Amino acid sequence: MESPQSLSEADRRHVALWAADCAERVLGLFESEAPTDDRPRDAIARARAFGRGELETADEIRRRFVAGRAAKSAESPAAVAAARAAAQASGVAHMGAHALGAAAYAAKAAGLAAPDRPDALDDEVAWQLGRMDERTRSALRQLPMVGEDSAGPLGPGLLASGTLGSVIRDIQSALAGAR
Repeated sequence: MESPQSLSEADRRHVALWAADCAERVLGLFESEAPTDDRPRDAIARARAFGRGELETADEIRRRFVAGRAAKSAESPAAVAAARAAAQASGVAHMGAHALGAAAYAAKAAGLAAPDRPDALDDEVAWQLGRMDERTRSALRQLPMVGEDSAGPLGPGLLASGTLGSVIRDIQSALAGAR
């Protein structure tokens, strides 16, 4: 039985494009620290190619951890979060819920990169919500609320706690209110 966090392949392909947009917004934070490490950029490009139907799900599932290892190339928390945003975007081929992980890590990276701007994280979430089309909103509304289903990335683990959990709850609340 599939997890309710999976989404259909068509929905995963669609939300992968939005997740790639979210991750790409903060990619420069990583690249400024690790300019020769192209794993996050490649993960974003692959998420887009998957979204366009150019790559197969099984191949992308096997590659989904590559970008996450790039986080070790960075030192600042913002750059680490940016690499993880790219990794989460890449993971959408496996499970649609990773799109919310990409958005959460991207917002976290934006907030960490601008400690003098208390609204930086909220501004990034607002941009992400504004970037969604109706099909993306509809697909993401199918996901269980963060922390409620243990069969995937939105379970009671890392994405459900701290800043990441707060961002995902904010996005899910906005989606619930935008029906």
